[in-house]
Amino acid sequence: MNTVETRARAAKAAGRKVLVPYVTGGVTENWTDLLRAAVDAGADAIEVGLPFSDPTMDGPVVQQSSHQALSRGATTRQILDEVSRLGLPVPLIAFTYANLVLHGGADRFCAALADAGMDGLIVPDMPVDEVEPVGTAAADTMLDLVLLASPATTPHRRVEIAERSRGFIYAVSVMATTGEQSQLGKAGQQLVTSLRQATDLPVVLGFGISGPQQAAEACGYADGVAVGSALMRRVLDGAGAAELGGFLAQLRKVLDATAR
Repeated sequence: MNTVETRARAAKAAGRKVLVPYVTGGVTENWTDLLRAAVDAGADAIEVGLPFSDPTMDGPVVQQSSHQALSRGATTRQILDEVSRLGLPVPLIAFTYANLVLHGGADRFCAALADAGMDGLIVPDMPVDEVEPVGTAAADTMLDLVLLASPATTPHRRVEIAERSRGFIYAVSVMATTGEQSQLGKAGQQLVTSLRQATDLPVVLGFGISGPQQAAEACGYADGVAVGSALMRRVLDGAGAAELGGFLAQLRKVLDATAR
């Protein structure tokens, strides 16, 4: 098992709920300080968004954060170079789109991630029946390829995703792009329940975790939460590392309270 899955399974075995924040690479000049703040606040892994000009799964907030990063001149190579110098004690998972992964070849892309010290990869616009080349390249470079499942995913495909995913399974709470929600619907809970019947791999719920209330609700049935838009909205509004870390510390406290 690679680092992402080792950490996620160990947390699940210990009854600890997993906290996986998302930060868009290059969103601000000192964006790596946000990663350090997330570690200090108790993140179990961190998604690093590699900005893309057409992020089809992302809602307005994360789209804006990607646009801001690209406008600042951020590139995948530059972001990976900065990541390679961090040496953070938690797994880092690249979050990006199939165009960037496949443009120069999945083998080359995954090798670049591994060389930078990345531990995992999420490609939200790549369906499970097209994932084989990326899955092979990820496995060859010791990266955990985390797959997504949504409420619209058929039972057969949920089983296939459960079998192919590594690290954890990313359960999408709603049939929508990323974004904060005032409350979580039943579809996400039903999806998590279905996935947990198909695998012992940890299941992390994302899309809609806007604060402690949603995090606590999600962790009543999921093994953890992924949080992106709520963080990037704060950053776009001018929040620095200290404020972001404070918000994540609140989530960590709530998640710990729900642990068995």
